[in-house]
Amino acid sequence: MKRTVKEIEQLLRTLDEHHPLFQEIARDERKSVQNLLMRWYKQKERAQKEQNQWKQMSQYEQSLYAKGVTFVAGIDEAGRGPLAGPVVAAAVILPKDAYLPGLNDSKKLSEAKREALFAQIQATAISIGIGIVSAKEIDERNIYQATKQAMVQAIEQLTPKPEYLLIDAMELPLAVPQQSLIKGDANSVSIAAASVVAKVTRDAIMKQLGEQYPQYGFEKHMGYGTEYHLQAIRTYGVTEHHRRSFAPVKELV
Repeated sequence: MKRTVKEIEQLLRTLDEHHPLFQEIARDERKSVQNLLMRWYKQKERAQKEQNQWKQMSQYEQSLYAKGVTFVAGIDEAGRGPLAGPVVAAAVILPKDAYLPGLNDSKKLSEAKREALFAQIQATAISIGIGIVSAKEIDERNIYQATKQAMVQAIEQLTPKPEYLLIDAMELPLAVPQQSLIKGDANSVSIAAASVVAKVTRDAIMKQLGEQYPQYGFEKHMGYGTEYHLQAIRTYGVTEHHRRSFAPVKELV
């Protein structure tokens, strides 16, 4: 008696392609079964791609573990470019055996995928630190110094203390061995994890500001200089959350 499509779907979750039952399913000519097989191969291919990507992006961490370093922190920021809102930095220490399939530079991920990974990072990480520097402080110090300040704040919250820092395109005035990586969020799993935490945290702040100041639409553009945002500044003026030192705002004040 032929197995039902439902039964086959259940079986495929546990079989690999060398199993005799798999061979039997592969010979089943029903279109619905062939579709299930096609989906199975696609998922397998995706899982393999994700494993390869993880391996590729773990090279910096793995070479540090091989030298006896246990706690490696990845550091990244979100919000250097916007005209409003804080700059947010995150520092993340992942365990040596962490595996977060699909983790990548937060800018390459959909909002839903970022949210899902954010929850996984929170559940997996040894420690997470977050640094937030306001628009007012950005105006006082400049965005470069404010970003450094947010990163240092984030690192200071980590327990245990990191033994090594992998930082996205930045050097920090700390007595901790560190390496600055260009495009770090695409080349290091620790930095990628930090980029997701920073982005999701900052987006949540901007959504709250969107509720406080509905006329500016912060939840839509996250403070970036879209035409909608610039028009809102022209119409309603600037808030305490706008960066007055940034040229487009300065011109409209």
